[in-house]
Amino acid sequence: MVRTEELRRLAPAALTICVLAAVYYVSAKVGLLEQVVIAGARVTPLWPPTGISLSCLLLVGMWTWPGIALGTLLVVASLGPLDAGVLGTMTGNTLAPVCASLMLRRVGFRTELDRLRDGVALVALGAFVGMLISATVGSGTLLLSGDLPAGVFWPTWAAWWVGDAMGILVVTPLLLALRSLRSPWDVPMVRWAEASALLIAALVVALTSVHSELSLLFLVFPLIVWAALRFQLGGAAPCVLLVSVLAISSATTGTGPFKGHSLLEAMINLQALNASAALTALLLSAIVTEQNAIRHKVEQACRELADVVDRLAPGESRRRWPREGDAPDTP
Repeated sequence: MVRTEELRRLAPAALTICVLAAVYYVSAKVGLLEQVVIAGARVTPLWPPTGISLSCLLLVGMWTWPGIALGTLLVVASLGPLDAGVLGTMTGNTLAPVCASLMLRRVGFRTELDRLRDGVALVALGAFVGMLISATVGSGTLLLSGDLPAGVFWPTWAAWWVGDAMGILVVTPLLLALRSLRSPWDVPMVRWAEASALLIAALVVALTSVHSELSLLFLVFPLIVWAALRFQLGGAAPCVLLVSVLAISSATTGTGPFKGHSLLEAMINLQALNASAALTALLLSAIVTEQNAIRHKVEQACRELADVVDRLAPGESRRRWPREGDAPDTP
């Protein structure tokens, strides 16, 4: 009886770990569709599994880390025979999001991303610092095992770090924003119309920018600013993902504004675009959300103060501070 109860208690956790491993594997296969080779090193401009892993650790719990290790093992096994470097890759890919999550929890990170400090923490600790672990451990293990020539260590390390960091900057905010989405029935039609216009405009501008040989990639930033100001992270994160995916496709095929550039130059321009778009969306959304929260608190304090005044002097608060919809007093 006791064993049955233990199995019932552990079954949901085991299922969650297996689901995370499966999602990790599928997202890795999607990321590998746009891989390129620079100086003998395979470069993945955007590695979605890191964003998914960090989001799961923050939202579900640290106990889900075995799903990351299992997912990494499945990905490596699908790419070639297993060797000594597999352990290093698994260790680095698991430690990086785990350490990033621990650092974020240490500084009081809130998954709502409703403060500027949360956005800065996700960028600095989650993306830039945390992903140093996976790049260093993974590349170092490959170097020590002889699978990576010393001459391409730094290109591999840089590509590994940038791809993992982009996964945090592009994917994690989108997954965290999904938690705060309201029911479609609670959204006014005018907001639906504006959101539809934003989506259409973002798609048209992004497609035009990545297919034109002119340098028009900067045109996406007004749309990202529009999305962040009006819809905060829930609107800005999908726009960044759309721009990033289209730009990656153009850069890896050498078309549009990336035509005529070497592969290394195209990757540098691409990652500069992705990082700038993600930082703009994330930090501006956090600022707007924080300001909205402050305004709501001030309004709530004013309503509570008016109620106190009404109890002490009935009708005084309405005469001094007329509320919305109240008719003005006439002499």
